[in-house]
Amino acid sequence: MSTRFILDCDTGSDDAVAIFAAVGHPDLELVAVTTVNGNVALDHVVANTLGALDHVGARVPVYAGADRPFIRPDLPIPREVLNRDSDFQMAGLGFPEAASAVETGTAADFLVGAYLDDAYADVTLVATGPLTNVAVALASEPRLAERIPRLVVMGGAHGNGNVTAAAEFNFWADPEAAQAVLSAGVREVVIVPLDATHSAPLTDADCDAFERIGTPAARGAATLIRHRLDHDQATAERAAPVHDPLCVAYLARPDVVTERVRAFVSVETMGDRTVGELVVDTRPWCPEPPNATVALRASADVYRDFLETALGAG
Repeated sequence: MSTRFILDCDTGSDDAVAIFAAVGHPDLELVAVTTVNGNVALDHVVANTLGALDHVGARVPVYAGADRPFIRPDLPIPREVLNRDSDFQMAGLGFPEAASAVETGTAADFLVGAYLDDAYADVTLVATGPLTNVAVALASEPRLAERIPRLVVMGGAHGNGNVTAAAEFNFWADPEAAQAVLSAGVREVVIVPLDATHSAPLTDADCDAFERIGTPAARGAATLIRHRLDHDQATAERAAPVHDPLCVAYLARPDVVTERVRAFVSVETMGDRTVGELVVDTRPWCPEPPNATVALRASADVYRDFLETALGAG
């Protein structure tokens, strides 16, 4: 039976690859997509999401979500300043203007309505952007924490961050939302941080393999991943983490995560140097019970196999 899920995302290049994989994999069913301000501004996120779905001929409902953080008026550093010296983040991903349109209603309202409906009792929520929509939904309907069966989050770093030494972008962009969600009491939380995504990077050889597959999804993924290899996320060996699809891979191939830890986690919301830091308390004497499973390492081979299967169908 397919794993059904909702994808909450801030569609940049890796989210688009996640969408391609979500639509194509035979063991997954993408129920809906909710969009959030993050990698790029919300209007670009919506356009990129609709364009990615149109690119693979998928008809999946899309809901527009928060256009600013949960509490703060903007990101800790405004996006135009953060990205001023880098071409890594593309506002538009190059898809033709979408023929499809967003649904009426907000992302948060959709999440509340969906998870209060027993028809969604088995639907996982996968969040690959800032957690603003999820925080807004939980704040408006606290019962949601008991109704979401599983939350899989791309965010945080147990080791080094990427926006700062301490923080990964998604948690840094809206730390109050991340802390609110992780402390809400959702039954099962899985966090896929930079530690896991950086342990399973993709390469030019992977892009070559995707291009040989030849489907619109595979060719589109190859183009987007090559952009990452060409810019500041690539190592000297031209291997780049492609973060968000790893969360989708986990749904179909949980063996993609090879090392994990159960721990009490929280997110720093105040420090000048540490705002957005994921704090993973693994002390045996931690006074708080574990509230999440944190992935620490992933298998590049399993990840490639998942992507080749998913992209080959789209």
